[in-house]
Amino acid sequence: MKIVHVITRLLRAGSEENTLACCLAQARHGHEVLLVHGAEYDPRLRASLAGALRVVTLEKLINPISPSRDVSALRQLTRLMRDWRPDIVHTHQSKAGIVGRLAAKEANIPGIIHGVHILPFVHVGRGQRLVFLAAERLAARFTRAFIDVSQAMRDICIANHLGSPDQHHVVHSGFDLARFANARWPQDPHLLLGTAAGEPKPPVVLMLAALEPRKRHVEFIEAFGKVVDRVPNVRLLLAGDGPARSDVESAIERSPFANNIRMIGYHSEPERLISLADVCVLTSMREGLPRVMMQYLAGGRASVVSHLPGVEEVVRHGVNGIVTPAEDVGAAAAAVAGLLENQQHRTQLADGAKRTDLSSWGLDAMCESVEQIYQSVLEPAPSAARPNEARIRDRLAGQTFGLHGF
Repeated sequence: MKIVHVITRLLRAGSEENTLACCLAQARHGHEVLLVHGAEYDPRLRASLAGALRVVTLEKLINPISPSRDVSALRQLTRLMRDWRPDIVHTHQSKAGIVGRLAAKEANIPGIIHGVHILPFVHVGRGQRLVFLAAERLAARFTRAFIDVSQAMRDICIANHLGSPDQHHVVHSGFDLARFANARWPQDPHLLLGTAAGEPKPPVVLMLAALEPRKRHVEFIEAFGKVVDRVPNVRLLLAGDGPARSDVESAIERSPFANNIRMIGYHSEPERLISLADVCVLTSMREGLPRVMMQYLAGGRASVVSHLPGVEEVVRHGVNGIVTPAEDVGAAAAAVAGLLENQQHRTQLADGAKRTDLSSWGLDAMCESVEQIYQSVLEPAPSAARPNEARIRDRLAGQTFGLHGF
């Protein structure tokens, strides 16, 4: 198969990691895979794909609504797809989901698939909700299949008339389960924690999340005093990177508990950070079903997570984690403090996490399910014509379309 994945941003976050895992697995299985991403990306992450994937940067594709740039991105993507003639166009994230599916429709691509990692019309203002829903309903008309990260995402889509039930397929966002289950502490943990070498490890709270406003790092930092008041030597590790980095840094500087907070940025071995933590936390306001929650469970750690759509599919309050209201970051901070003070409860939750069945979250299971969906979509469709490869290279040289990196 020839497969194009279109994603708005290429950062170190859950939906990107999910997308890249699929791309790399598909390339290993012999498919021709092209990844198209927008103007916002991590250069080191992009560079790491060299030799493994064909990657195109579409500079006109940005996350905020911009009619002129959105129209330009649509035209460029349409021309790219007409030249490359993929069998499957698989879109990810909200903006790429709309623009990419419209382009695929214009290019008469037989298999148009959208990955529902998050829903843009949930927890936003009424005006935004109406605009986003209208755009999603337009794109849904010619979407052959939806791949939802949770049953809750599927149910919300169907309730809002985004596709029929038989078009929706729940595929959990896979990762290497054994890597998290068998992890050890990072080397030189005292450097991460800001403690002296040989000093006993203090209680550690970990938030593993991209630095984006919807993850609410700033709000949790502001509420973290509730934890420090009860556990004075606690350390909060903030692992991740993203567009809200400067806001998070400013919040730490303003905090009277700045010495208890360590922002360590992107870490290549998140499983080791989870192993180091006593309690893991996620305070997102808007998500799909975040894979990091499952990574906390796979690592066998007590966790405090927001009540997001689909959370109840895996996290059972009081059994393998604590679920707090999504709108109440203070409740999350209080729950973290309570777990740090109560080792027995913390151990019970950790044991519950270890017993959680995460088999459907395996990397192989995800990639196999996605490929089966592709095949089912293409079965009644004629094979796409193959273009002249030299023509493709000429047309995608970069200058004409504002593209680079093919």
